[in-house]
Amino acid sequence: MATPTRQPGEPRVTLAVIVGAHGIGGEVRLKVFAEDLSGYSAFNDGALTLKSVREGSNGVIARLVEVTDRNAAEALRGTELTVPRSALPPLEDGEYYHADIIGLPAIASDGESLGQVVLIENFGAGDVLEIERPDGRRFMVPMKAEAVPEWDQDRLIVDRAFIA
Repeated sequence: MATPTRQPGEPRVTLAVIVGAHGIGGEVRLKVFAEDLSGYSAFNDGALTLKSVREGSNGVIARLVEVTDRNAAEALRGTELTVPRSALPPLEDGEYYHADIIGLPAIASDGESLGQVVLIENFGAGDVLEIERPDGRRFMVPMKAEAVPEWDQDRLIVDRAFIA
């Protein structure tokens, strides 16, 4: 599947980051944040083109058309591989992408402004939102229906009982 061109102002979503070179032929090692990269061909607004991807002994190994030797691969260490938000598959009800939640204003169920979602962690029992108050203090809320009864593209509602 070709990755669509990003529209002006459309957010980018990071699917992987290059963590180093693999071998001498220009392959790169990736830390992948998506289930599968095979449905994407172009990253970073077309600057990088995925030629192949495979599992390696130390993570995911990829070959990019534009990278032909180890030096070029090493030079890309730390580069995030991004796609336009519109390139992601559609979601079912109740599903969300982290990129859609991070940055949302958080509001208490009684209307009080709480701050902004700044991070999503997962320690094994499900996602946990980290919300930063205007004074810089942070608190965490589980991303479960009891704690976050509703959210949309504009804001996230947190049940008062879960506010620290």
